[in-house]
Amino acid sequence: MPNNPMDYYLIDEMFSADERAVRDTVRKFVDREVKPIIGEAWLKGEFPMPLIPKMAELGLFGSTLPEEYGGAGLSPIAYGLMMQELERGDSGLRSFASVQSSLSMFAIYKFGTEEQRRRWLPQMTAGKVIGCYGLTEPDAGSDPGAMITRARKTDKGWVLSGVKRWITNGTLAGVAVVWAKDEDGQIQGFLVEKGQPGFTTKDMKTKVSMRASITSELYLDGVEVPEASRLPGVKGLGSALSCLTEARYGIAWGVVGAAMDCLKEAIDYTATRTVFGQPLAAKQLTQERLTDMLARVVGGQLLAARLGQIKAAGKLTYAHVSLAKRENVRRSLEVARMDRELLGANGITTEYNAIRHMVNLETVDTYEGAYEVHSLIVGRDLTGQAAF
Repeated sequence: MPNNPMDYYLIDEMFSADERAVRDTVRKFVDREVKPIIGEAWLKGEFPMPLIPKMAELGLFGSTLPEEYGGAGLSPIAYGLMMQELERGDSGLRSFASVQSSLSMFAIYKFGTEEQRRRWLPQMTAGKVIGCYGLTEPDAGSDPGAMITRARKTDKGWVLSGVKRWITNGTLAGVAVVWAKDEDGQIQGFLVEKGQPGFTTKDMKTKVSMRASITSELYLDGVEVPEASRLPGVKGLGSALSCLTEARYGIAWGVVGAAMDCLKEAIDYTATRTVFGQPLAAKQLTQERLTDMLARVVGGQLLAARLGQIKAAGKLTYAHVSLAKRENVRRSLEVARMDRELLGANGITTEYNAIRHMVNLETVDTYEGAYEVHSLIVGRDLTGQAAF
């Protein structure tokens, strides 16, 4: 009997029973609720909104936060397995949950006041309020410190002006975590509520990747916010980047799910596709390709699992996360490309998963730190020399 290709190195044994139970619950949800609809949603360029309350009911938002704020206090590995299973469905679904939890909610929990935490986090955990994270700008992506959004201090609070772009969940969000430079050049974080005068959002409609995800622009035209909307724990750009470290951790796990889905699809397809009187799986070149895919999946699983152990032990650094994000996204993209090739013409239709995962992962390879940027982050960690 062949080994289970989804757990070829018996990595399940590294997880606790509770962590496996969380993984299995999300896996069933994805198989039952996501897979039947996600191809059509992706083609239409729509996020499947009916899934939001179901995801909240499963505890997929803010799951690692303390129970007093609506979270479940889950382990880093349990959270990673959640992200793996959501991205096994679609990168857009994982991105939605990641931005809600690891960016928006984490920023409020880490840098907000107790009043801010109690106002927003329980509602966000319940999916009643969606959050977004306004860091990237039209001319400030890989170099967020070059942002031009400004925060001017007034007697009443602050006035925010600027534009944010490539913001997941932007038009859905009831609250936006917005980063801006004050008059001293220090980066501050603010909570901007939907509907505030001068604050508008617009969806970006020309994407051919991450189509089942809402990506938006945020416009801040003299938006007045009180001092109570500032995140007082923020200490410059490092605070904003620490939220990205949390999200990148989830990405390192999530993309493994997409790769697992592609591997399973390729194995199933080549077993039933007949070519020259034999199953495609009986061909030497096919078996080599499937082995290449498996090697990348196993490598990604092992790297993510060890990353989770390091995080649980409190020893995680941002360079650890950069290496894992860099490696696992690129590996998973290669797996998706190989799946697409093995499926031939069928590989370019949304009746199968290969092309959707493949073009989604082209975006994941770039966002929250491109492959090259993470190379420089790790390189600086190795040499002590910044090459940015």
